[in-house]
Amino acid sequence: MEPRLYADLAPWWPLLSRPEDYAEEAAVFRHALDATSSRPIETLLELGCGGGNNASHLRRHYRLTLVDRSPGMLAVSRRLNPGCEHALGDMRTVRLGRTFDAVFVQDAIAYMTTEADLRAAVTTAAAHLRPGGVLLLVPDHTRETWEPTTDHGGHDGEGRSLRYLEWSYDPDPSDTWFTTMFVYLLREGDGPVVCVPDEHRMGLFPRATWIEAVEAAGLSPTALPFRHSTFAPDAGAELFLGVRP
Repeated sequence: MEPRLYADLAPWWPLLSRPEDYAEEAAVFRHALDATSSRPIETLLELGCGGGNNASHLRRHYRLTLVDRSPGMLAVSRRLNPGCEHALGDMRTVRLGRTFDAVFVQDAIAYMTTEADLRAAVTTAAAHLRPGGVLLLVPDHTRETWEPTTDHGGHDGEGRSLRYLEWSYDPDPSDTWFTTMFVYLLREGDGPVVCVPDEHRMGLFPRATWIEAVEAAGLSPTALPFRHSTFAPDAGAELFLGVRP
């Protein structure tokens, strides 16, 4: 089942996660891309762009094409990034018929819950890279470093407010996914607070699986520590990169 955050609750996304909070992360991603590429990056494809928070920073440096499978999240991103191209598509199967200097997939890659799905997404990314192009994958976790967590947050907007509680746990450590459960508290104007639960199933793979998926797509893999980021989830977090020969 599709999480409600990417369906009927998509318009609430800016109150859960603000674009300005992504500036530090976006700078880390841009540095990794530029340092890995053998020539200046002009065009970038983001798969699983969500509400466009990263794009709101990266668009200052690259010409962006943004893809997501949620029409509601694309609508949010279009309002935030009106000068960027947007396309509806699933990162496992979408084909745009052209290539880019770089392809970027941040935490949306976490919704690949099987190794087959992960490889399909990386194959899609590779299919959109020009020779010498760079892929950047940013999973929240690997199996080696993942731990159960809780978090909370939320913001006030014009005429509406959101607060959330987030709890990540692994019902079965022998498989390739864990559960992140959100509870949203939503308030419109002076109305009552509405409590909405929302379950997200997230992929969890060993570090070696990420590298193997990049290699299987015909790219030369490397990994970098994910440092100096407010949102880096743990001390062992890594960025996985691949370069098309």
